Amino acid sequence: MTHAHSFHIPVMGIGFTIDTPLKVSQFGMDSVISLVDDILLEKLRKMYCEKFEISYTEITEKIEDFRAKRITSYLDLMNELAQKKFDEFKNTTAETANGIRDYFNMLPDTSNIKQEFKKLTADYFNLEEVQKWVKEHMAMGSIDVNIMTKVDKDNYKKNEKLPSEYNDAHAALRGFANSSLSSSVILSAGMNPRLYSYLEQFEDFYPDENGHIKKKIVLKVSDYRSALIQGKFLAKKGLWVSEYRIESGLNCGGHAFATDGYLMGPILNQFKENRDDLIASVHQILVGALTQKNRPAPKKGLPLKITAQGGVGTAEEHQFILDHYNVDSVGWGTPFLLVPEATTVDDSTRNKLVEAKEDNLYLSNTSPLGIPFHSLKGNTKDDEKFNLINKGRPGSSCPKKFVALNKDLTDKGICIASRQYQHLKLKELDSLELSPAQYQAKYEKIVEKSCTCVGLGTSALLAYGLDTKTEGEGVSICPGPNMAYFSKLLSLNEMTDHIYGRTNVITRTDRPNMFIKELYIYIDYLKDKIEEAKETVTDRQKKYLSTFTDNLKDGIAYYNSVFNTLKGSFESTRSQIAFDLDRGLKTLLLVEEEIKAL
Repeated sequence: MTHAHSFHIPVMGIGFTIDTPLKVSQFGMDSVISLVDDILLEKLRKMYCEKFEISYTEITEKIEDFRAKRITSYLDLMNELAQKKFDEFKNTTAETANGIRDYFNMLPDTSNIKQEFKKLTADYFNLEEVQKWVKEHMAMGSIDVNIMTKVDKDNYKKNEKLPSEYNDAHAALRGFANSSLSSSVILSAGMNPRLYSYLEQFEDFYPDENGHIKKKIVLKVSDYRSALIQGKFLAKKGLWVSEYRIESGLNCGGHAFATDGYLMGPILNQFKENRDDLIASVHQILVGALTQKNRPAPKKGLPLKITAQGGVGTAEEHQFILDHYNVDSVGWGTPFLLVPEATTVDDSTRNKLVEAKEDNLYLSNTSPLGIPFHSLKGNTKDDEKFNLINKGRPGSSCPKKFVALNKDLTDKGICIASRQYQHLKLKELDSLELSPAQYQAKYEKIVEKSCTCVGLGTSALLAYGLDTKTEGEGVSICPGPNMAYFSKLLSLNEMTDHIYGRTNVITRTDRPNMFIKELYIYIDYLKDKIEEAKETVTDRQKKYLSTFTDNLKDGIAYYNSVFNTLKGSFESTRSQIAFDLDRGLKTLLLVEEEIKAL
């Protein structure tokens, strides 16, 4: 069966795609569940078991390995319910015939199976014939999972530290590995050698004698070099990376992992030019490792997907990335937050997203992971945070502790957004003899951190009317800058039609091309870094800033060469793109002078 759609729905936050597969997989759409919050997964498992009258036994924290078991149970339930829904869908009756039509109507017009279905049903709808055909040709969307590799907190039992396999990310991986799913784990947030080595423990990650892998490994990366290093590292263990998911460093939702000024176009081009070399070099290492382990080794290269996501907003951009860079799928994240049929967002937050413009969307420093984090001004989690600051009790009570990773002040890890950490840091700050301005600047850096591991899950609880007593009702939301150009709630049909160019849901005429938008986000980011460096600049910082600037200039040169020779794409906006690239270059030349003057 061929892959149904040319887009996928990436993970969003902790709770926004927590049950998306149950909503969209029947239409052949791939989507991703976050495995950060086992407490939230358990609450939703209970809810769905009650809804579908399935026996439910709570997995409490008193049970051995409760985190992994909660994750396995939730994923098994999602798999069972989604599969049942899809099977009912495929067993076409006169009543479900319209649903079948919806499935095929939503596919891209270039899809071969869509054309075949149209021929089959053009003159009349023979139920028996259609039933037989759809069973052979309809594919269910994949129920994939996401693990942030660095969110791998140590865990304890009666103050005794447990072995590393009980760390949070390790337990999440085990939960997925023990599930009934045949799908992919997307590993994001950089390389974690210990976690990667743990993958070796599970049979489902290895290819069988036919080269089939039940549970595939996907790496979210922002440059080619990183992909090659990680791919080879895993191949030495007999593990194949089935997909490299390239995400824009800054023009994305959630956490933003800025590259050193490498832009998305040049990165995608590098993957396109080196794809065969990547497959060949990694495959050679894989075969050697599998042979050494006395495991079946594939005789030819295993399938490899290259996918891309971050800032895509029009059918033209979608098709350009597919065609020009030969990618296998394009991720659409942020716009799907406005599709109630696909994502789980409470009404109040969704309405704020509808109203959001550029000024409401910003790259914040609120994440306790210490990584820039896209946020929405006026979110209720920030309101909660400011109320606590005003009361003189900054910091979260930290009920979930998923990001309790900092050991600067304590033996056990604590979260830098927690009350405990901020209290200790402010005490330390009070002991320093600083000017009021210096004190205020350091104070703000301490208290700006917000409890995202609760805030990013609360929306799902509010959406389903579940208990929020432990968490509070503050919601963090992490849309990308692209949200500014989508300004109404959309049906799944409308969103799919927009992706494939059958309609256009963007009413604004001033939306910049995604590559231009990313360039200017990077320029702003660079200017902020220069401001930071002005206080106490080092030679190393100056070198970094210069390299960053050079890489952006190289990116502009690359885009000029692409858009000057391109035929058939972006013709109506070509002159605007050229103007914006030229303006960007002029800005960077001024920035260079600033760096020299540091």
